[in-house]
Amino acid sequence: QVQLVESGGGLVQAGDSLRLSCAASGRTFSTYTMGWFRQAPGKDREFVGMISGRGGITYFADSVKGRFTISRDNAKNTVYLQMNSLKPQDTAVYYCAASYRKYSPKASDYDYWGQGTQVTVSS
Repeated sequence: QVQLVESGGGLVQAGDSLRLSCAASGRTFSTYTMGWFRQAPGKDREFVGMISGRGGITYFADSVKGRFTISRDNAKNTVYLQMNSLKPQDTAVYYCAASYRKYSPKASDYDYWGQGTQVTVSS
């Protein structure tokens, strides 16, 4: 069982940066691909990006590519989403998720989810 807790959300202006953190419980953190997803009001949850278990591979949605990065510290059981050049359309609840031994952008491939953290970008 893995428990995920996101933090770092807030209200920022367009063009600002924000870093989200996701702390995980458990002793096998490096065996999980960690993904970030988001859900805006009235919209489906969408994939943002993911990082492989040992952190060597990342992959991003086109909508955030070049602006967002993901990193992880397996010693601290934590994954980070660095968001730069934020836009109003980035406003959403952001979720981190853990996928055991699968490297996939599909939400259905993720086994554990955090409760989400709100990011609001004003214009």
